Amino acid sequence: MRYNTVDPDLFKQAMSQFASSVAVVTTAWDGQLVGITATSFCSVSLLPPQLLVCIAQERYTHKLITNSHCFAISILGAQQLVWGHRFAGLQPGITDRFADIDYSVAVTGCPILPGSISWFDCELAHDYLSGDHAILVGNVVAAGTLEGDLPLLYHNRTWVKLNGHLSPVRI
Repeated sequence: MRYNTVDPDLFKQAMSQFASSVAVVTTAWDGQLVGITATSFCSVSLLPPQLLVCIAQERYTHKLITNSHCFAISILGAQQLVWGHRFAGLQPGITDRFADIDYSVAVTGCPILPGSISWFDCELAHDYLSGDHAILVGNVVAAGTLEGDLPLLYHNRTWVKLNGHLSPVRI
């Protein structure tokens, strides 16, 4: 399915909410919802609005994204540490990462986490295999932003948030 891309001004506004932070990549395929923290992500192009996200190739999420041809990215705020741990697989015993989360969907039907400081709904444009990771490029078809929270960061193998003066605080 082909979607229209998001307005470039909205894309810039959503991207400007953070420097680099914890991102959760989600997709839906054949009734299954999956989500995982991304190894990295960044903007690729403004016209058309495109994002690049990197995830482990062996993950089930990669297979479902290539089957569904779409994914969403939710940028976690500093208050969403629990969800960062959940989608990174750091909470033992959780089999349904979406349990008790009132997620929404945008254009593609992929889950978007509530309260995310920014989110992007993407149609898969390219899937590059590189070593043990997959580099996914998506055309951004919808986006949103929530002002008033700071990003949750993962730095030096530690989850951190920024205080109001852009200094990291270990959490």
